Amino acid sequence: MKKVVSLGLVLGIALLAGCGNNEATTATTEGTQNPATATETPAKTETPAATETPAATETPAATDAQTTASIVNDNDGFLNAISAKGTWIIAALNDLNIDQDLVLDGQFENKGEPARKIALYAQDADRNVTARYTLTAPKLTVNSENARIQGGTFKGDVYVTADGFQVVDATVDGNLYFSTQAQLDAFKMEDGAKVTGETAVKAE
Repeated sequence: MKKVVSLGLVLGIALLAGCGNNEATTATTEGTQNPATATETPAKTETPAATETPAATETPAATDAQTTASIVNDNDGFLNAISAKGTWIIAALNDLNIDQDLVLDGQFENKGEPARKIALYAQDADRNVTARYTLTAPKLTVNSENARIQGGTFKGDVYVTADGFQVVDATVDGNLYFSTQAQLDAFKMEDGAKVTGETAVKAE
């Protein structure tokens, strides 16, 4: 009889323990939710619309040596164009006779390189020369680097003080003097260009 009672007590305790564990497990399982669902994801902070970039301020077209030419048909216009405040190309529309010494002054650029051109000619849309002009003056001093006389005739003496001077498809009807031997050595005549007087090194 004692064995039966003892066995009954053991079974009862075991059942109670099992129920307790199941309840605890259930409670624990119910109390602990999947973090992915339990923790409420805060509403996504909406990124404010990006501040609209103001339209770029358009830079006015620069009046510079790369894009500007002076087209001249009188003495005053020519004198202004060859000055340091002028343009990289000085294009004549007719013969010019100026009774004073000329100075091609200032440093200008074309396509990122120093350049200056006295254009004594007209051309058509296909760049064929349609007219040639004569510029007459006692003397022309060239102080601009990589300068050239092109397409017509300069009647007078030319004194070059800057590097890179050229005569292209044009005539210097007079003497051509350079301030250094290096400038004379680098001098180029192209496309049938000619100098009627002497070409030499000579200070002004």
